[in-house]
Amino acid sequence: MTSTLVGYARTSTLEQIAGLESQVRDLTAAGCTKIFQEQVSSVDTKRPELERVLDYVREGDTLVVTKLDRLARSMANLMEIMGKLRSKGVELKILALNLDTSTPTGKLMLNMLGSIAEFERELMLERQREGIAKAKADGKYRGRAPTAQRKADDVKRLKHEGKTVDEIAKALGISRSSIFRVLKEL
Repeated sequence: MTSTLVGYARTSTLEQIAGLESQVRDLTAAGCTKIFQEQVSSVDTKRPELERVLDYVREGDTLVVTKLDRLARSMANLMEIMGKLRSKGVELKILALNLDTSTPTGKLMLNMLGSIAEFERELMLERQREGIAKAKADGKYRGRAPTAQRKADDVKRLKHEGKTVDEIAKALGISRSSIFRVLKEL
């Protein structure tokens, strides 16, 4: 089985051409024979080249990135990507961290990062729950009002006027499923 080093380079904006070029240069110097690159913000839900590289890599390959933030937008996102890579038998190498998941130390470092991120998330959720409980006790928290239920009369009126579900959704700014829930109660 041949092992291939596959690179992924990303910058956030078109103005960062030099940054993309330097990533490609570093990935090439690291021995990557195939490099996927894109200029898209990490907050964008669609990163087509990342999806392509995850589809492209095969068992025994190593995905190489210059820095962690070029690959993942959060630790949860990194763990999701790592799950995909592991399921395919692919390792990850992050040049700036000198992290390589094909080594025991690299696996340990990545697991430690993931554990710390999970711990931080649990603490944040606990603080959020405590804040909501306090706000409720102080009478300052009522929760989010259900938008569609407030517009139930309008939904029924528009339906009786002969409007389609799509027309009602557009007119009232609510989802089709919310409309169906309201109409089901008729």
